[in-house]
Amino acid sequence: MNALVVEDVYKTYGGRPAVNGVSFSVEEGEIFGLIGPNGAGKTTTLRMISTLLRITSGRITVCGHDVATESDAVRKIISYLPEDAGAYKDLTGRAYLKFMAGFFADGGDAEKMVMSGIGIADLGERIDSKVDTYSKGMMRRLLIARAIMPAPKVAILDEVTSGLDVINAFEIRDVIRQIAARGVTVVISSHNMFEVEMLCDRVAMINDGKVVLCGTPGELKGRFEASNLEEVFVKAVKK
Repeated sequence: MNALVVEDVYKTYGGRPAVNGVSFSVEEGEIFGLIGPNGAGKTTTLRMISTLLRITSGRITVCGHDVATESDAVRKIISYLPEDAGAYKDLTGRAYLKFMAGFFADGGDAEKMVMSGIGIADLGERIDSKVDTYSKGMMRRLLIARAIMPAPKVAILDEVTSGLDVINAFEIRDVIRQIAARGVTVVISSHNMFEVEMLCDRVAMINDGKVVLCGTPGELKGRFEASNLEEVFVKAVKK
């Protein structure tokens, strides 16, 4: 069953298309990558899925709910983590998760949510340190925990490892795999095609606001007789 369906979606600004007829679907429990260069339309697409931007035309459904007409229902089952997300630096990690949990639950339910977030973040004793002492990797772990602790059906993560070093990026990818193992459908965007190849079950390649290819990394590499997705992308856009 599809958790997400994007059908012939357009987004224009001043008559110019930022997203130009994008279509793809994501199955339940899948890790799906939307990949392409900066400015290709990835973030705009994710923001439309997340109900943060209005669709110019086309249709998006999340777990059967129409993003345009059932936005409140969609917001209850998704979580969106933008690339530039931050946390309140004067709070400890624990206090930040507790503050955010208050928007979703109260009493014992909120406490359970916080404990789930602490487990996802896996920061050990540093969960009680102030956020302004965290490294980029620790901050990203905390933010992913904040996004996942309300138990969304679909998690949308925009450039989730951007700016991280190799070790931290590796650890964040492992966190994402653990999230998917819980049954959460994960949609990530990235311009790092090596990362997506290592992580995603399927990918959609987007360029100039259009999806140029969609499939498993293995299928796409075989189709283009390529050794990696970066090579696939270059061959696809030069066709």
